[in-house]
Amino acid sequence: MPGGTAIAGIGATEFSKDSGRSELRLAVEAVTAALADAGLTAADVDGLVTFTMDGNAEIAVARELGLRELRFFGQVGYGGGAACGCVAHAAMAVAAGAADVVVCYRALNERSGRRFGQVTAGLAGVPTTAGVDNGWHYPMGLATPAAAVAMIARRYMHEYGATSEDFGRIAVAARRHAASNPRAWFYQRPVTLAEHQESRWIAEPLRLLDCCQESDGAVAIVVTSLDRARDLPRRPAVIAAAAQGSGPDQYIMTSYYRDDLAGLPEMGVVARQLWRQAGLGPADVRTAVLYDHFTPYVLLQLEELGFCARGEARGFIADGAVELGGRLPLNTHGGQLGEAYIHGMNGIAEAVRQVRGTSVNQVPGDGPVLVTAGTGVPTSALILS
Repeated sequence: MPGGTAIAGIGATEFSKDSGRSELRLAVEAVTAALADAGLTAADVDGLVTFTMDGNAEIAVARELGLRELRFFGQVGYGGGAACGCVAHAAMAVAAGAADVVVCYRALNERSGRRFGQVTAGLAGVPTTAGVDNGWHYPMGLATPAAAVAMIARRYMHEYGATSEDFGRIAVAARRHAASNPRAWFYQRPVTLAEHQESRWIAEPLRLLDCCQESDGAVAIVVTSLDRARDLPRRPAVIAAAAQGSGPDQYIMTSYYRDDLAGLPEMGVVARQLWRQAGLGPADVRTAVLYDHFTPYVLLQLEELGFCARGEARGFIADGAVELGGRLPLNTHGGQLGEAYIHGMNGIAEAVRQVRGTSVNQVPGDGPVLVTAGTGVPTSALILS
């Protein structure tokens, strides 16, 4: 599969706090925009892939688009960890001949509808393995993503000397990039490290500015063969590597029973596959889009991906290293901290823009772009070139 498939089109709605329309309509708008970007029509599509958490079934999206037939369809689980996994599944379908053009989509009213950051007590009682897991953690107050991530962040600080200011440097970089991105919710609204330190606690040691946004919107990605993509209007973003991974004793957001609580081994599983598939290493990456639902997990990802050794991310990001002009610019669109939280799909779109050379914060050079999906959960990632 590596190198034989490509992303040929990207599309999105606006990103807001109240879309004023259904998630199904958002999904169809994003898919329609992605097809137009690719120079294709609905008649070309024979595959759809989305998240298990998406409220829009593939057949519903197919009906609204007027698709005649679907030859491939699927859903990928584990929340934000599915983002790059959807593209991987689409690429495998194309490479295997199961479909010719597969569109991945994610649409959500996560601010005006169900807010993931709030406690949903009923999730501790559903008759599933996830419900059983939640039944142990929710009574202890670990009932939101922020609360779960706060535990591993505190352990990381204890073991490696990281500080809240180190987390804040990730937030400052993301908001600085968002400030020059007209699509971003925080366009023209950068923050300083002092403002990060003054923001209120959400779950210590996480402050408000350590947490991603709640957003309404949708993003879609068109995947096809590289041969076909070369005949389409846009410069193709070649899928040089695609991987999914789950680590030992995996839970959701925080795995409480591992011997080592200050790492994200699921991302290590993904990293080893990526570098092997692409024949590359961390030093080859020009820019990266790392899933930034919470700032501490950006530091942990840098370590698991091999950009620095365990415990050394705080030094790696010092002195503007992850901002434009630094050694590894991160999240040049503003990330989920600054642009929008569309479960990581907007990060894939930014990686495509970097390959095309059309990002508003374009990083020079023609090296590959790394993009990751949600962490703390079974996850996924891509290398685009």
